[in-house]
Amino acid sequence: MTNFVKAVLFDLDGTLIDTAADFVRIIGKMSQENEWQAPSDADIRQQVSAGASAMVKLMLEHNGQVGVTEEELLTYRQQFLDDYEADICVDSCVFAELDELLQTLEKNGTPWGIVTNKPRHLAELLLSKLQLDERCSVLVCPEDVSRTKPDPEPMYLALEKLGIARGGSASVLYVGDHIRDIEAGNAAGMPTILAAYGYIPAEDQPNLKKWGASHIVKTPKQLKQLLLRSGNFDYL
Repeated sequence: MTNFVKAVLFDLDGTLIDTAADFVRIIGKMSQENEWQAPSDADIRQQVSAGASAMVKLMLEHNGQVGVTEEELLTYRQQFLDDYEADICVDSCVFAELDELLQTLEKNGTPWGIVTNKPRHLAELLLSKLQLDERCSVLVCPEDVSRTKPDPEPMYLALEKLGIARGGSASVLYVGDHIRDIEAGNAAGMPTILAAYGYIPAEDQPNLKKWGASHIVKTPKQLKQLLLRSGNFDYL
């Protein structure tokens, strides 16, 4: 790894921000409207990183709706996204310990940013609601690139926006909770940190070491301790 950290990049849902409660609420609302039983909170949480379609499919399959057409699925997905945008940040919050981490990065002049597969309008709205939009140095979303994670293109764009050459990628950390995050960071030459506290399905848990992350942290506190154990960030 590197001996000087120039920037820290995060995935959004399940890594920097705990958004699962709002998705649980919306799936519950949609289930109630259709007189269905909502999947368990834990099952919904494990699908968050897979996106809106995965959460909607979980709801449908949980209630035996296996013959749904692609058009019907898209209708349910759009309702889900509309409901989410209308109340995007009722229960979402920065993971405990991580706001202190961001404040310390800012105090030390180390820029931090976000590389996410979340659509830009939703990512910007969420960051604004949490008053992080003015603090975030760079935000890269699917609309900004031709190939999303696990391709390294979003990572290279983040470097460009930060004014860091691709050759300096080893000095930029990327933190994520999905295998595509680790693959994208590794492909871009960045040290990667797997946020094992994120939205990871139970069946993937035994295989996390195989994902190839430079570090694995089990809690947000461990992530904070890893990044802040040296005040001048020259420990890696």
